[in-house]
Amino acid sequence: MTQYRDLYPAIEPYDSGMLDVGEGHSLYWERVGTKGAKPAVMLHGGPGGGISPDHRRQWDPELYDVLLFDQRGCGKSLPFAEIDHNDTWRIVEDMERLREMCGFEKWQVFGGSWGATLALAYAQAHPKRTSELVLRGVFLGRQKEKSWLYEYGASEIMAEQWDSFTGLIPEAERGNLVKAYHARLTSDDEQTRLDAAREWSMWEGNVATLLPNEELLDSFADPSKAVPFARICARFFLEDFFLEEGQLLKNAGELKNIPGIIVQGRHDICTPPVSAWELKKAWPEADLRIAHDAGHSASEPGIIDGLVRATDELAGKSA
Repeated sequence: MTQYRDLYPAIEPYDSGMLDVGEGHSLYWERVGTKGAKPAVMLHGGPGGGISPDHRRQWDPELYDVLLFDQRGCGKSLPFAEIDHNDTWRIVEDMERLREMCGFEKWQVFGGSWGATLALAYAQAHPKRTSELVLRGVFLGRQKEKSWLYEYGASEIMAEQWDSFTGLIPEAERGNLVKAYHARLTSDDEQTRLDAAREWSMWEGNVATLLPNEELLDSFADPSKAVPFARICARFFLEDFFLEEGQLLKNAGELKNIPGIIVQGRHDICTPPVSAWELKKAWPEADLRIAHDAGHSASEPGIIDGLVRATDELAGKSA
């Protein structure tokens, strides 16, 4: 029986700072690994999730030079939880600013969930700047995927949690839960915003793992994480992720010369495997690897194993 790989040991950034990207936004960034080694960029989920210390540990630090950053409104980036001048294509251009700041000609683009969406958008806009793609929990931003999560689908599996999520919203408004939540997340009343942020975030936390994870749920309930996550996430869902319907699949031909590895949990309730499979069919060069004992979260053993093996392999490291 093959033994699962674990994350690399905890590591501190060798450099960090803030980058002014205009329109009132300033991004927190950090670099880990070995300066001058193989370049990579890590794209966190959400939208609105922010980076964490464990995100630094998915690459061999001797072989990689990894740039991690908090997207607009997230984590340590400023302004906190800001949704104005915050969209997919602005973040794509932020990535270009960060790449140029680092002096990288091209880099490995690594992202999970919303980070996978953003990675695909970036690679299709800048294929010559993308050396490889490593994706986890593929989400393509299509109507059927949004409906699965916020109308009907995940609701049938996580029934008790769905009742809690919908319970905050009066029955008359439940026909469009994203719109109803967005209204509360942008309310002038702080308690209304906090209550909505907690319920939105907890729903996402509950669908993230195959088995209940109390530590993860506690982090989703933390207002410092729940508020930017919920506000930014709801805005992006409301605006269809600033993508045309099916755009990322239609433009998959732009990825033809880019090597890719997709790590997908078989029991992913948040972003079901069908999207990863449809992407694989549109991008045959990609290597789709199913983690049969995992859901959505990057913290699950099967997902960790798949991602660490992927980054090792793309750096030429033998198993």
